[in-house]
Amino acid sequence: MQTMYYIGLDVHKRTISYCVKDGSGTMHAEGTIPATRFDLDRWMKTLPQPWTAAMEATVFTGWIYDHLQPHAAALKVAHPLMLRAIAAAKKKNDRIDASKICDCLRCDFLPECYMACTAIRERRRTLRYRNLLVRQMVQMKNKIGMLLMEAGVSYNKQRLHKAGYFRELLATNPDIDEGLCSLLRLCRETVVRLQKTESALVRSLERDSLLLDRVERLMTIPAVGPITALTWALEVGDVKRFSSIKKAISYCGLCGAEKSSGNTVQRTPLSKQRNKHLQTTLIEAAKMAPRYSPDLAMLYDREKQKGNANRATLAVARKLVAYLMAVDRGQRNFQVVETSNCIAA
Repeated sequence: MQTMYYIGLDVHKRTISYCVKDGSGTMHAEGTIPATRFDLDRWMKTLPQPWTAAMEATVFTGWIYDHLQPHAAALKVAHPLMLRAIAAAKKKNDRIDASKICDCLRCDFLPECYMACTAIRERRRTLRYRNLLVRQMVQMKNKIGMLLMEAGVSYNKQRLHKAGYFRELLATNPDIDEGLCSLLRLCRETVVRLQKTESALVRSLERDSLLLDRVERLMTIPAVGPITALTWALEVGDVKRFSSIKKAISYCGLCGAEKSSGNTVQRTPLSKQRNKHLQTTLIEAAKMAPRYSPDLAMLYDREKQKGNANRATLAVARKLVAYLMAVDRGQRNFQVVETSNCIAA
């Protein structure tokens, strides 16, 4: 039987610290290498075989994970928050961190987190870039309004970003001088360019063969449009990794954190440990959902009577998660089945 070698990697922007141990904990090698593909290839040739490695989830983990995976017997990514709690110590540096990751892997005590396949992560990057474009678009629209207010120009807020009204405003309003007009045109051109880019990115994802069928099924749910469906598909990845709806709701950040000690129980409104992209998208979808679904409208009204609008919106968002889970797991279109107690997907 071959001896398995365990490798802990502490990943940074320019360097990677590593620690190699066998199953008994005997150190075989440790050191630091530059964080480049060439140096990783050269380093892998010196490793004893077979080997398995683990690293902490960071912004640099993706490309390193993809580069090492074909050569490793197994490759794992550790949850940074849980790993920090396990490996907390008075003395901390890259060498010690790599050794602790190696020990957690060797003892099967590594708090592993989900790593989506390369294809999903590449498309997720595109969708998150689209979110950046939307934020920039909103900033530029707000800047247009701010420039007009600074100059004391009256305008119709609802029609300001319509092309025809905007041209008419610049051409006919005497309070807009030449300098302000050039700035406003520049802002408008930026908004139009961002809108076209954002639309092109969404169309490319909607037509992607990897996502097409899945997104079409998800969009059969009331109030779930292309952005919500794409966000769910790309941020969740494999829906089967959630054993229950409660775990999916927790991942989406739609429940509060609990801190209990003795007879004292404290709950926060919403947990900060969540996928913020999913949380934002689902809450926005939940605000619109009562307009498109009578069942969700009833749920919203019932929860609003117990508390306030925010509580009702969260209840609708949690119901949307249940719908999305049912459609995604069953790989079938959404159907409303009337029973004596509830409406199910």
